[in-house]
Amino acid sequence: MSHDFDLVIRAPRVISPEGEVARVVGVKRGRIVAVESLDARVTADRFIELDPDVVLLPGLVDSHVHICEPGNTEWEGFATATKAAAAGGITTLVDMPLDSVPSTVNVEALEEKRRSAEGQCHTDMGFWGGVVPDNLDDLMPLHEAGVLGFKCFLGDCGTPDFPGIDVGQMEAALGLLRDLDTPLLVHAEAASSIPEMHGRQYRDFLASRPRGLENLAVAQVIEAARQTRAHAHILHVSSSDVLPMIATARRDGVSLTAETCPHYLTLCAEEIPDGATAFKCGPVIREADNRELLWGGLRDMVLEQIVSDHSPATVAMKEPEDGDFGAAWGGVSSLQLGLSVVWTGMRRRGFALRDVAGWMSERPAQLAGLPRKGRIAPGRDADFCVFAPDDSFVVDPAKLHHRHPVTPYAGRELMGVVRMTILRGRQTDLQHPQGEFLTRGAM
Repeated sequence: MSHDFDLVIRAPRVISPEGEVARVVGVKRGRIVAVESLDARVTADRFIELDPDVVLLPGLVDSHVHICEPGNTEWEGFATATKAAAAGGITTLVDMPLDSVPSTVNVEALEEKRRSAEGQCHTDMGFWGGVVPDNLDDLMPLHEAGVLGFKCFLGDCGTPDFPGIDVGQMEAALGLLRDLDTPLLVHAEAASSIPEMHGRQYRDFLASRPRGLENLAVAQVIEAARQTRAHAHILHVSSSDVLPMIATARRDGVSLTAETCPHYLTLCAEEIPDGATAFKCGPVIREADNRELLWGGLRDMVLEQIVSDHSPATVAMKEPEDGDFGAAWGGVSSLQLGLSVVWTGMRRRGFALRDVAGWMSERPAQLAGLPRKGRIAPGRDADFCVFAPDDSFVVDPAKLHHRHPVTPYAGRELMGVVRMTILRGRQTDLQHPQGEFLTRGAM
């Protein structure tokens, strides 16, 4: 059968909804319009012929990214963050509402953020709105202005213009968002109970953020979602204790989803040197046995998504001279490395590339309400990651595109190399931004 396309990709290995298959993918006006057998007769303006050593993945969707512009662009900006993302096979980012100034808690702040991002993005961009104690009346206007959903903290997150909310305020927000069919993303840590600590020893920092603080907050989220019948999403799960709680709630019919991050699946407390503040994040990186249970949560589909929680800062903020974990900024920057970090761990545990497509593309797109993203199928955007799963490289911070290439993965050998990223049918070149803004449910 002959078709006339703008672009045709011939790939012996395509990760499709049916698994890994050999296919011809036809693209017209930035959308996938056909996925056919490899011997299909087609015509096109451009052809990309892939070798058997690479796999065509759907472009990754990272729904948990702190870009910090405007206001803290010296930490990270749209240009540098989206370059790093595109270099790592990511085609869609969703920006968190805090760490920029102003925080995205009203329509005026959202408009300012979009003005800052205009013309800079090498990936498509969506935005979460924020829930803080005094902005319940702003949620509907933000929803109508196009945010993809909302994020809150239980307790103080340390950001003056993004205070945490209490359980009653969370229930009120969930009740409103239920009728909008949009999720509430919750940083589930009882942060008001976290004691101040200082020092170089990682074991002291770990002890200051015990699992119980996360476990308590997750229980509060579950009960609020149960009472309101709204969709709650638990961010960056680090405590394996919460896995049976989430599984039980789902069996009870609670609308609940949950994610984890590459650093919780790869790093472990026993291997973190004292003073190595590049490893500091919140929630904390826990023990090796806890890490293996998180992989089990992914295998059992209790955890459904893997996203970066890219949380950048300047070198001085991240690595104080005295290596004080209490003084250092908490966050791991991993946009460019996330796919390779996760794939390295997956190979050792018997997972397949179809799993990573679900965890890092399809289900983050579903959470954000982006029906055009996340799968290689007709009608979806022509977003692709060309990935060489058997190649390896050693992480060199000088080759990262983040504004400040501080990383706990420096010097680590990783499996899997991104050979090419394609956004809506056009290869990203990191010189010419081509990203668009996204709104929830847009077809």
